[in-house]
Amino acid sequence: MTSFYINTFGCSANVVDSEQMAGLLTEAKFTQSESIPEADIVIFNSCTVKTPSENNFFKTINQFRKDHPHKLMVIAGCIPQADPQKFKEYSIVGTQNIQNIVEVVEEALNDNVLQILNNDEMPPLNLPKVRKNPLVEIIPINRGCLGACTFCKTKQARGTLVSYPIKDITDVAKKALKEGIKEIWLTSQDTFCYGFDIKTNIVQLLTQLTAIPGDFKIRIGMGNPDHLPKILDDLITVYKHPKIFKFLHLPLQAGHNYTLQQMNRRYTVQMYREFTDKFKTAIPEINIMTDIIVGYPTESDEHFWGTLQAIRRTNPDSINISKFWSRPGTPAAELKQLPTEVVKKRSKTLTDIFHNISKLNNERWLGWEGKILIDEKGKDNQWIGRNDSYKQVIVEGNYNLGDTLSVKIQKTSTFALHGKVIAKAQEPTIKIEQY
Repeated sequence: MTSFYINTFGCSANVVDSEQMAGLLTEAKFTQSESIPEADIVIFNSCTVKTPSENNFFKTINQFRKDHPHKLMVIAGCIPQADPQKFKEYSIVGTQNIQNIVEVVEEALNDNVLQILNNDEMPPLNLPKVRKNPLVEIIPINRGCLGACTFCKTKQARGTLVSYPIKDITDVAKKALKEGIKEIWLTSQDTFCYGFDIKTNIVQLLTQLTAIPGDFKIRIGMGNPDHLPKILDDLITVYKHPKIFKFLHLPLQAGHNYTLQQMNRRYTVQMYREFTDKFKTAIPEINIMTDIIVGYPTESDEHFWGTLQAIRRTNPDSINISKFWSRPGTPAAELKQLPTEVVKKRSKTLTDIFHNISKLNNERWLGWEGKILIDEKGKDNQWIGRNDSYKQVIVEGNYNLGDTLSVKIQKTSTFALHGKVIAKAQEPTIKIEQY
């Protein structure tokens, strides 16, 4: 049978697109290969969120063409959707057309270039799927967003907000739970604007999901602060539900109001602090992740100092730190860029401060006892689990994916907690051979 391999770049939204494409191809009697050399056709599912990500993608496909000049290739994801003119000679499937992957692959095998980049309809949620992790069901709850950030190119690829109905999402979740999954990840370009286009919201969705019987946890993906004033109190209330990970991914992007205004971010630093303070007061164990862009073209030393102060004040558990990169076709690309050495220095300064904050935050977990679910294989004899706050806990021993363990945190590092297993709470759900 004809075999395929999918090389996925980017976030969980791209991962689930790849899972669904793999499911469709498998259903059509193609076989999934373990590596590129073994595959008859290779699908590259691209990400355009950052310039380094895009550069890495082009570097990868250029190397692929050198190493495998006669192997067929299909390109999917955000990069061809945003810049189709760069791929005139390639078979392409757009971000909202993954349901057409079998047709595109079959045409490629017949030496026909087919490019499908329509935005007329959303891919069905109930497409067949080959999960990357058999414990995790990733559900895209909406496509696109309501923002217009001056630095972002993703909206060119993903478009304006279109939400899936709550029933469609809960039906997928129920099916996945019957198949033995233990974690549901809700993903999109902005989860906190979910439902605004169909007269509902993320709180109502979470209320329905948590009402589903079963032993599982929900991880809520990145949500922008802009929308919190509409849903904040109700969102905090639903976050307290035992089925929801106490994990909040709330991007700040910059710690000065002038820079936020230049980025067209629709909140202030003061508002952001109020949001995080409210969450921490109501849920002291909340695990907060944020995103920061260092070196936005209009960012002065004073503005950057504001970012450092904001990070010290909000004390996040983790930060995605990105150096500003000009994205062609975005308003920020028209601005004069800061010197490279300035951006590098600021990035290092922020990274050093964050490492100290992260280390101190993790030390607060020393002596903690509780349950974790093993959801990832680590290096050598290590296994990785998550507690209710979605904190990474590393344990050593002979375990399996799906094991629930009682642990005590005996050591911490900058990025992880290290636990000693006190007891194995239940038999494994899924053997590692299926991973």
